[in-house]
Amino acid sequence: MQEPSAAARARNVRLMIFDVDGVLTDGTLFVTAQGEEFKAFNILDGHGLRMLRASGVDLAIISGRKSGAVARRAQELGIEHVHQGIAEKVPAFEALCATSGVTPDQCGFVGDDYPDLPVLLRCGFAASVPGAPAAVRSRVHYVTRAAGGRGAVRELCEFVLDAQGKLDAALGRYLA
Repeated sequence: MQEPSAAARARNVRLMIFDVDGVLTDGTLFVTAQGEEFKAFNILDGHGLRMLRASGVDLAIISGRKSGAVARRAQELGIEHVHQGIAEKVPAFEALCATSGVTPDQCGFVGDDYPDLPVLLRCGFAASVPGAPAAVRSRVHYVTRAAGGRGAVRELCEFVLDAQGKLDAALGRYLA
């Protein structure tokens, strides 16, 4: 039996989950002498997330680090499911499936490093960014052309929207 294509897998996504560092950001972490951390988010990625959410796909974050900037950005984007400081991501993934009423096959996950592999191997649609290690990229269904924090999330959101036949509708208000 032939493996389903990335588009066929993305067609079934009802919950899209994102890692943060290296996916929603370029992985750079700015730390002041006082210990305050700063992260930079891409505005195009943010709009892609809004379009995906508006299409009916639920959004979530599972991140190994804990950051007030992530909580703030998630709130701005309407991402209700935010799990930070998560060293072992599978329990958070399973809890998200349970609370969202979806199966793992109906979930997508975007990660960029080894700690993401356990979830990438369990979800229906696994994606990564070009800067991820080869061992991660070789185990996902889709690798973005754009780098993490540089449009990868936007590209991925549009890929899922297109696979679900919703991209034209999402763009419709801009083409009128």
